[in-house]
Amino acid sequence: MNGWDALGAEGPLYQSVQRQMLAALEQGEWRPDEAIPSEKRLCDRFGVSVGTLRKAIDALVADHLLVRRQGLGTFVASHSRPRQFFQFFNISPHDGPRTYPEITLLQFGFGKADRTAAEKLAIPLQSDTIKIKNLLLMQGRPVIVDTITLAAQRFKGMTEELVRNRPNTLYRLYLDAFSVNVLRIDERVRAATVNAATGKLLGLKVGDPVLEIRRIALTFNRQPVEWRISHVNTHHYEYVHRDVVE
Repeated sequence: MNGWDALGAEGPLYQSVQRQMLAALEQGEWRPDEAIPSEKRLCDRFGVSVGTLRKAIDALVADHLLVRRQGLGTFVASHSRPRQFFQFFNISPHDGPRTYPEITLLQFGFGKADRTAAEKLAIPLQSDTIKIKNLLLMQGRPVIVDTITLAAQRFKGMTEELVRNRPNTLYRLYLDAFSVNVLRIDERVRAATVNAATGKLLGLKVGDPVLEIRRIALTFNRQPVEWRISHVNTHHYEYVHRDVVE
């Protein structure tokens, strides 16, 4: 085959290869942090040229599903490395580099999906849910209160002990314990005022301004897996979004 992409009924050939590779990732054929097969093996498997295969891989790298490591090859992305953490953590000091927060679990419990949670998680109204509330400190300052809602059906066996004692990020816990891989997020940011409970946690007075971030975390095929509302004390921190590069 030559380096040009054949154009079929469903678009360029590389997109077909991309979909097949995405299916392999979704089915767990290639696990996080593992190298994908060699270009030769993949070309043989999909019956395409190296140029077509590389375009498919480029698209998956752009979507942060695969990661190229210089001199080592192409690997399935995971949430265990700083690159992935900062892909989803967009709060930074007014001056200076982004740093890891210190996270304290405030609440863990179960509830029912209200209309908003049901819509955001694409689950029936009054479905069983898991509720998690975290306080994030940065350089000793309380900066963020996260209120997280999960569909209990997707996270069967989730316990307070698992959340409290996880060795890595919450998204890594989703992946390791429940095979739920967060691939992208949809975030909307607005100005808000703080209520009494959140203000007490953030060291603010009722009615003080805060940044409110509403996030839907998505897995394969843009299926929603987490609904999160974050309130941010912006006295020393701000929202910064940058493309993550290897």
